[in-house]
Amino acid sequence: MRIVTLDEKTRENILSDLLKRDPNNYDSYGDVVQEIVNEVKEKKDQAVFAYTRKFDGADIHASNIRVTEEEIREAMEAVDPELLEIMKKAMINIREYHQMQVQHSWFDSRPDGTILGQKVTALESVGVYVPGGKAAYPSSVLMNIIPAEVAGVKRIVMVTPPEKDGKVNPVTLTAAYLAGATEVYKVGGAQAVAALAFGTESIPRVNKIVGPGNIFVALAKKAVYGHVSIDSIAGPSEILVLADETANPRFVAADLLSQAEHDELASAILVTTSRELAEKVSQQVERFMEQLSRKEILEKSLENFGYILVAGSMEEAIDTANAIASEHLEIVTRNPFEVMTKIQNAGAIFIGEYSSEPLGDYFAGPNHVLPTNGTAKFFSPLGVDDFIKKSSIIYYSKEALEPVHKDIIAFAQAEHLTAHANSIRVRFQEDV
Repeated sequence: MRIVTLDEKTRENILSDLLKRDPNNYDSYGDVVQEIVNEVKEKKDQAVFAYTRKFDGADIHASNIRVTEEEIREAMEAVDPELLEIMKKAMINIREYHQMQVQHSWFDSRPDGTILGQKVTALESVGVYVPGGKAAYPSSVLMNIIPAEVAGVKRIVMVTPPEKDGKVNPVTLTAAYLAGATEVYKVGGAQAVAALAFGTESIPRVNKIVGPGNIFVALAKKAVYGHVSIDSIAGPSEILVLADETANPRFVAADLLSQAEHDELASAILVTTSRELAEKVSQQVERFMEQLSRKEILEKSLENFGYILVAGSMEEAIDTANAIASEHLEIVTRNPFEVMTKIQNAGAIFIGEYSSEPLGDYFAGPNHVLPTNGTAKFFSPLGVDDFIKKSSIIYYSKEALEPVHKDIIAFAQAEHLTAHANSIRVRFQEDV
């Protein structure tokens, strides 16, 4: 990996480089995606079936688009029992963590006859997009469905591309069943997002769409936003390791590569105060790459977006971490908890040398659906809050309103909204 001495110019260049990965920069695909979305909106099932034949090579129609209970049973029987038990263990951790996030309605009653409050309500329906193909990502299924189930969403719809034989990956399907999906449909791509947003004869619409996907899925979510809510426009995966001379270079190198293997646009960055550590990590990265299966992807990822940055001080290193606002941030320093208190921007923070990023991906419990590409400056991980909405509660008795009604009238008149003022005034006038 390239080793760079950190300064202000270097940091600006790296931030500019990382922004090239933003999905919003791929608008060259926008017209194609919009055409698919419009077609599904207009022709519904007919368009969904046609695009599924075109892109997935599967003959999907009204009678087989929805996964049956028999298909779920077959899938569960096909899954390795050991993997099944591991998923169940992970589910316990994920569910317990997200149960701690649950919010409750609250009301504040005052002696003057005023009641103010907030009513918390789960969304009625949610669509979860899950990528298909040869790869199966049951961890992503669990991370997207379980928070919705904990929030109290009654209808949790999963969509995923079918294989050419019209079946869904058995591991994906098993994870969906265990996590609490109420419906599963065999459709993927932009057409699946459009179907969830607008509804078809076979797929009733939902209120929100979450879940990862390729650039077509990301742009489709962007296109339907406003008709439905979405979680985010997710970009490529990324990790930043913040380390000093106490860090184990083998561990750090292994963790950097754990994210670089996702795809060629993934970002892996080490920011350290130790030149010696930087050099040792670079050497370990080269050694590991000779052993790992996705060597070609790793090489391109590190060539494009991999950096080892040597900072003059821990303060400079922390400032850089906050500026990059990485999806995953590992802190491997002499006093990691102290450093953690100075971190302003990160999707998930992993503290100490035994809190490797894959622990969060699969097992610890916190959600692995995280803000990417610097959006950790204003976005949070996926959680129970994403599957609820809040309504304000306002109650005033006549006795509570009377002493303030003239103030409200004056405020409304200052904005030249006479009907607003009248709405208050009539309550304190004699009937005409």
